[in-house]
Amino acid sequence: MKLVVLIGNSSVGKMTVGQELMKITDLRLFHNHMMIEPVIEIFGARDYKVVTRLRDVIFEEFAKSDNCGMIFTFMWAFDRQDDWDYIKHVSDIFKRENAEVYYAEIIAPQEARLERNSTERRLHNKPSKRDIETSNKRLIDDDIKYRCESYDGEIPFENYIKIDNTEFSPETVAKMIKDRFKL
Repeated sequence: MKLVVLIGNSSVGKMTVGQELMKITDLRLFHNHMMIEPVIEIFGARDYKVVTRLRDVIFEEFAKSDNCGMIFTFMWAFDRQDDWDYIKHVSDIFKRENAEVYYAEIIAPQEARLERNSTERRLHNKPSKRDIETSNKRLIDDDIKYRCESYDGEIPFENYIKIDNTEFSPETVAKMIKDRFKL
């Protein structure tokens, strides 16, 4: 069993890279909005307590399954201890089942991410992003509020890669991750 945690800022391409990585490996994709969107639909707003509980059920059951592994996407605020704790929590669920855990951080400047924020694939998979003006504002506000790009040397994990995907296609980034971790 393997867990690949794709981390990065809003609209950096985590889901898209995850989709491409899934195509070239036996890993399954669990992108962050697969739980966020249903919770918004049911509750009428984001409720991260519910999202977290639902994710835990998926993680726990998947880690025990016969599947090869999972790709999980997450917007990690490195300046928030609770996000560090959450990544450890998710990783520990898989490690208890003897899974190998890999971390791939994807970065790109705000200008590139704002362009990506309105792509057809993103809007298809993430209905809550379809109000582009509100989504762009949230992206900009989150950039001010949180630090979602690690400092050099900050990530202590052995199985870690950081990729600036500004000039790379999602397919290229997926292949880089696959090759680096021999997935």
